[in-house]
Amino acid sequence: MQSQIIDPAKTDLNHHHTAEETASHHEEHPDHRIFGLILFLVAEGMIFMGMFGAYLAFRALLPVWPPAGTPELELLLPSVNTTLLISSSFVMHNADTAIKKNDVSGMRTWLGITAAMGIIFLCGQLYEYSNLEFGLTTNLFASSFYVLTGFHGLHVFIGVTAILAVLWRSRTSGHYSNEKHFGVEAAEIYWHFVDVVWIILFGLLYIL
Repeated sequence: MQSQIIDPAKTDLNHHHTAEETASHHEEHPDHRIFGLILFLVAEGMIFMGMFGAYLAFRALLPVWPPAGTPELELLLPSVNTTLLISSSFVMHNADTAIKKNDVSGMRTWLGITAAMGIIFLCGQLYEYSNLEFGLTTNLFASSFYVLTGFHGLHVFIGVTAILAVLWRSRTSGHYSNEKHFGVEAAEIYWHFVDVVWIILFGLLYIL
């Protein structure tokens, strides 16, 4: 009886894929991470829109808004914070542009500046809280103000954390390049989202 000899090199367990096969495998599975992030932000946007809608309903239904006795909000600090946050979106875009040009050093610089601007924004918001003449439970306007600005502030904090995480991972040589920059791009999209939400929020709370 003739014995069969199995070549280990031809078995699936021992088969080493070539670079061409690996590239083909990845092409068959496109990267949907950005799409997933956008879906997440759409869901977050719906939460914010619900909160904005509730605020507008309160404003429309109550005969006086803000309720009588509510101190007026100061505009100077929030306006400075708004300018800072809008400017930081352009700075963040520079970081994405830099890495797409394979300029890792430039990317780190722009990311660091963006993170610093976000931290300054949060500090400004905390300073405003400490100087407000009303508390969370003073009236419906006060509660709405703290919930809206606080929820947005949480998103700014998450955005700053994401930017710092990208900065930390960029210490590894070759981690980000003109071909591999998902982390930078995702952080930029999230940061733009935070910026747009604040513009709407600023208009509702401070301007209208």
